[in-house]
Amino acid sequence: MSRLSPIRLWQLVKKECKQLLRDPKAKPILLVSPVLQFILLAYASTSDVEHIRTVVLDQDLSRDSRAIVAAYEATGYFDVQGTVTAPEQIVATLDRGEAVVGLIIPAHFERDLRSGKGAAVQALIDGSDASVATVAQSYVGQVAERFGARTMNVVRPGGIELRARAWFNPSLESRLFNVPAILGTLIFTTCLMLTTMTLVREREVGTLDQLLVSPIKASEIMIGKMAPIFAVGLFHLALFAAITRWHFHIPFRGTVAALLVASALFLLAALAMGLMISAVSSTQQEAFMLMILAMLPAMVLSGMLSPVENMPVALQWATLGNPIRHFLVILRGVYLRGTGLRELWPQFLAMALTLSAALTFATNRFRRSIA
Repeated sequence: MSRLSPIRLWQLVKKECKQLLRDPKAKPILLVSPVLQFILLAYASTSDVEHIRTVVLDQDLSRDSRAIVAAYEATGYFDVQGTVTAPEQIVATLDRGEAVVGLIIPAHFERDLRSGKGAAVQALIDGSDASVATVAQSYVGQVAERFGARTMNVVRPGGIELRARAWFNPSLESRLFNVPAILGTLIFTTCLMLTTMTLVREREVGTLDQLLVSPIKASEIMIGKMAPIFAVGLFHLALFAAITRWHFHIPFRGTVAALLVASALFLLAALAMGLMISAVSSTQQEAFMLMILAMLPAMVLSGMLSPVENMPVALQWATLGNPIRHFLVILRGVYLRGTGLRELWPQFLAMALTLSAALTFATNRFRRSIA
């Protein structure tokens, strides 16, 4: 009894596998639901702003005023819904939500532009959605600047010309940044949910009492509970990675070894957190509520929705114990930048420490509950 018994452990793993596959509610969770959620969220998770509904008030009616409107439409970011004849109509259109941007081209626009003193274009933007309004304002200014420079040939020999290039994501597609994050978040959610209910369900139906009267150690019960769900997590990882690479065409520039090591640590940390919640819960309802209380902050503090660097300092320190945060850094590094174990060792170390702390707490708490 002083060491783990491979025979007892193998029998426990077989029992958990049979119980997991026998449950009719588990099969959709294991096979259908994760794939559908991954595909739907991957398509929906884009912060790229395109096809901004736009109305135009052209008070100049000149060749250059028509050309600048065509320049806005040619970008693909602005969809001109129509024209109006008065500024009040633009305000009314924005109030009704029929447009997001209203462009006002003043009279004498062409004359002022050709005279060299500069011309102005006014943009009224619906700011109720701050993220869309910020991007739309930036696009409006960039198109106007490029149109003015092209028309007046501003860039002269000896001047300064900016030539910017984005590394790792040249087209700046948000999907390349978001899809790996969805991969990690869904794996964490599934593993946490399956592990959280395992001990509590056995305690409620009475099969845990049968295990306690057998010569099985608490650590063997913990490992036996984790092993099948760990295999489920690896299966989901392989499935999601295949969809990410061949369906969404997300580049994979790193090494498979770095991805596997990171995924193993992350899965074990998620399983340990689930066992920790299960060990302190007495009913499935209590375990489910604690799982929600743990899962939502973990997702919000992961850096998926907003950068960790923009959070308050206290929350930044709190994220150090969040395995999703470190796994997302590793996923984005492996997929987009091609970084490996040497560059990402702080994230690996943080997940290993989280795993050790959660598993130790869960095992000790379970031992005290059966003592």
